[in-house]
Amino acid sequence: MKLAAIDIGSNAVRCQISSVLNQNGNVFFKKVEYVRYAIRFGEDVFNTGYISEVKVEKFVKLLKAFQLLLDVHDVDHYMICATSAMRTSENAPEVLERVRQEVGWDIQVIDGETEADLINKVIFNFLDERNYLHIDVGGGSTEFNIYVNRQKMASQSFEQGSIRHMHGRDSEALWNSMRTWIETNARKYHVSRAIGTGGNINKIFEIAGKSVGKPIFRKQIEEVASYVAGMSMEDRITKLLLNPDRADVIVPASEIYLSAMKWAKLESMIVPAVGLKDGMLHSLYERYHPERFVIAKIS
Repeated sequence: MKLAAIDIGSNAVRCQISSVLNQNGNVFFKKVEYVRYAIRFGEDVFNTGYISEVKVEKFVKLLKAFQLLLDVHDVDHYMICATSAMRTSENAPEVLERVRQEVGWDIQVIDGETEADLINKVIFNFLDERNYLHIDVGGGSTEFNIYVNRQKMASQSFEQGSIRHMHGRDSEALWNSMRTWIETNARKYHVSRAIGTGGNINKIFEIAGKSVGKPIFRKQIEEVASYVAGMSMEDRITKLLLNPDRADVIVPASEIYLSAMKWAKLESMIVPAVGLKDGMLHSLYERYHPERFVIAKIS
């Protein structure tokens, strides 16, 4: 069986196709195709309120390309979700209807709580007996979750993300709300470690030279953020080999991760390199095989 997840974010659109493998009764996902395109809806929406016609045209073309990709891979089932920028855009209904008419696909515009629930499906497999603060920073929103004994005890989504922060589309009141929520819940549930998801923390983890399965410490995140902030945009692209759409948001994103860790008084974070698209694949599989146990293994 092959499954596909298309994640329409504020910064990029991702399409992942995975084969479902059964090993001794446990289900694994083997990645066979992954395409990421920096559509940057957030730059339009968070500044003007609308997705521009130029980006709508590219978006429709991109989805038609994905449709062909799913076809040649003989994908059995797929799921398409859009997050912060699409749910904020004033012309989202027109964009969704155009996709429906020209591509034949219905896009689910999910709220922050649903986004967090989908990510939770893969985060669960990386938790241990510690109490965790999960920090997921996207382009347009940030989700916080508290886990105790591998169970989610509290969750909150904030319309704050790397693109919003980069363009100054946040406020002191928003930062204060985030701080209050984290301080209150970190103290209540005695969290002792962070778990981070999102493309920017994955890249920070890589730049820091950390090994898979090992934690990254707050001081190391600060050092990487300071190192990158001191480089020109050209050097970030040519020396660190960052994509242009990653090079400008990685520092604003790091400020959100670091602030959350400081408020929660946490010194270390695990970075499992999974995200919304992986949770979507799990959800899709559970829809058709609810009786089977799924292991979050992506290769």
